[in-house]
Amino acid sequence: MRTDNKHPHSHALNIDDDFQTSTSTSLLGFHLDSPRFIPHRFSSRRRRLIITAASLISVLSLFLLAYLSLSNPSSRTPSIVSEDRNPQLVPTITWNRKSSLLGPPTDRFRDNLRNDTKYITSWISAGWTNDVMTYGNLIYLAMLTERIPIIGPFTPSHIGGDAGNIAFGEVFDVDYLSKAIGIPVLEWSEVKNTSSQEIEDIGCWSVWQAVQTRESDPRLTNALPLQGLDISFTAGPTWLQKIPGYEHDPHAHFWSIASLLYSPERENNLIEPQPSKVHGAVLSPDEHLACFDYLYYVCGHTSFEYERDISPAWRFVAKHFRWTNRLQTISDGYLRRIFNVPNHDPIPPYIAIHARRANDFIVYCRDVPKEDCFPSIPTYQRRIAEIQDETRERLGIVPQHIIMLSDEEDPAWWDSIRMVGWYTIDHVAEDTVNKYGRWYPVLIDAVIQSSGIGIIGMQQSTMSLLAGRRVQDWHNGVFKSVKWGTPHADDH
Repeated sequence: MRTDNKHPHSHALNIDDDFQTSTSTSLLGFHLDSPRFIPHRFSSRRRRLIITAASLISVLSLFLLAYLSLSNPSSRTPSIVSEDRNPQLVPTITWNRKSSLLGPPTDRFRDNLRNDTKYITSWISAGWTNDVMTYGNLIYLAMLTERIPIIGPFTPSHIGGDAGNIAFGEVFDVDYLSKAIGIPVLEWSEVKNTSSQEIEDIGCWSVWQAVQTRESDPRLTNALPLQGLDISFTAGPTWLQKIPGYEHDPHAHFWSIASLLYSPERENNLIEPQPSKVHGAVLSPDEHLACFDYLYYVCGHTSFEYERDISPAWRFVAKHFRWTNRLQTISDGYLRRIFNVPNHDPIPPYIAIHARRANDFIVYCRDVPKEDCFPSIPTYQRRIAEIQDETRERLGIVPQHIIMLSDEEDPAWWDSIRMVGWYTIDHVAEDTVNKYGRWYPVLIDAVIQSSGIGIIGMQQSTMSLLAGRRVQDWHNGVFKSVKWGTPHADDH
């Protein structure tokens, strides 16, 4: 399950190396330049007087603290941010994330950046789920380098250009995310006016030119139409690639990329920048707003490590990409109608199946007929039984509701799904597109995939992978991934 829906190296290998990350903990409170502590000498009588006075002050302080606590009960409870069925403790943070800017959006992004703060940004260039993972990588890199991440919108690469872009904050709760990870996360629309006609020059690093040789140009960013940025790229050093020169794995390590933002690696690796497309500007990579063309192929240790529990981008960032309350509420409404559950009753625990069957997966079937290539109903039934056994043993729950989510267009196949008693979503009957927009069939499916107690996905689908991660970490649920490609691929 290490390849994504659309990425150009679907045959890339997972190859470990001996890279070692430096520790993320610092010796807080221990500084070599701290003043030495020199004890004073007191007489016994004077010492007793001081100890007595200190004791009285301590007792009075405790009485005062107890009085204040009793008079203000709300101060005794931690701040809790909850989402419908996904309550989660979040650190109490007093700052407003937008205080990392000078004010409301401006026509020029530089006019809104604080001089005492450093920022970082990058762009997306794949399918929606892969773009979610890319933004997770960007934010984790921001945490490593102590910068404020600026996130762009999602672009409709999987849906069709006429669907338009959708803001990151329309899908994910940015305030929740910022509090959960402890740093402000900004959207480009909060930094620069979306209606601005200003085209601004900026220098950025190209990671893409450093980690592969199939394409000579930087990765397509759409930064010009999206943010009005005319970028002068500097190709990163070839040692950024995890395995330099290996054509099947374009991954780079987080810390390798991060090193370009510090001396001496920055200075040692500056080469002649490439002129920007509009103004022909030749600029070294910006130091106030660091920027990179593409960060999908980045890892802490192992290529495609979102599959693994060790993934830092998932554990410390993307795990906290929680759906907005609005999107979760809309999706819950679909589930209630599908399961015929009244508004005042809880949605029953269920198992979701994510079945990829469209052309972007059929091409990998090669000469194997479609129905032999993709998992059969009995294959899914076996996996359902496995999930039910595990949830019974571990959680005391045996989910009976099964819902199929797929990109299959054949009505006969959908009839076969309903004949075995599984539930389905009819976005045409629900009028989803007219009610909410072209993005929402995909988004609602993603929310439903992640809101059950179990999920059955397909290997080599990043959408299945993230749905499984969410079910495991948000609901303590079960994730099973089916193999496919031949009639008995998932036999075990």
